[in-house]
Amino acid sequence: MLQLLEKIRIILVNTTHPGNIGAAARAMKNMGLVELVIVAPKRYPDEEAVFRAAGAKDILHRAVVVDSVEEAIEGCGLVLGTSARERKIPWPLYDPRESAAKAKLSLMAGNKVAIMFGREDRGLTNEELQKCHFHVHIPTNEDYSSLNLGAAVQVLCYEMRMAVLADKALQKNHAVTATLLADAADVERMLVHLEQVLVDVKFLESGSSNQVMTRMRRLFLRQQLDAMEVNVLRGILKTIQRAVN
Repeated sequence: MLQLLEKIRIILVNTTHPGNIGAAARAMKNMGLVELVIVAPKRYPDEEAVFRAAGAKDILHRAVVVDSVEEAIEGCGLVLGTSARERKIPWPLYDPRESAAKAKLSLMAGNKVAIMFGREDRGLTNEELQKCHFHVHIPTNEDYSSLNLGAAVQVLCYEMRMAVLADKALQKNHAVTATLLADAADVERMLVHLEQVLVDVKFLESGSSNQVMTRMRRLFLRQQLDAMEVNVLRGILKTIQRAVN
């Protein structure tokens, strides 16, 4: 079962302090996770990251640096985003233990799982969070809710390890079914295609900032589509475009 942990990808977005990258690597190695992806860090590579990683330098050496969240989540079937606050359009939200239970079911079905952490000062943007199937909130003390990035990574990695070590997959809230999900990048392309079709049929105005696509994105991500479903939807969208043109 522990090999399932190797299918979990930790993603750090726009990290400001290199020491936090090292601390995240150390937290990962403590719990048996190995895959780290860093999106557009402010300072990296950096000696401070290596120093803070202590005995987890191998995690840093294998880490991949990319320019965008889209690149970071490619190849993943289930994407979790850490969030410290409620959003204007609420997304499915779970605590770390519930999230780990859902992630385990998805891992057992053969999916790669990504857990995305945002900037130290402001977390993930709304746009980044809207690329996630659900959000994870760590229920800290309301009087002192500030949590260091490395500590947040440690909490999530610990819960993932405990879920994997459990004898049976936790069954509470079957929001994640044990099926092989579509690649997050393919789902993203389908959503971009959907928006273009809605513009083509004049349901949306090009460049409009209304909340329709945000709600459509939430709808499809909540369903956790498989590859065949994404292909069918893309086929429907292409047929609509041909009819319109």
